[in-house]
Amino acid sequence: MVNRDQVVGIAKQVKGSVKQAAGKATGNRRTQVEGAADKIAGKVQKAYGDVKDKVKKAF
Repeated sequence: MVNRDQVVGIAKQVKGSVKQAAGKATGNRRTQVEGAADKIAGKVQKAYGDVKDKVKKAF
């Protein structure tokens, strides 16, 4: 079962990847960095959702 944090985390990762690619394509370093930050934030949120799901299944 997938929870909200996992879905939002994956969405942030995708958004970050797109933003990072757009930054590379246009040569905009700031957009690239923002995209990388979004990807990291998405990974953290998904990991939180994974842990939350495991705890819920344990009980």
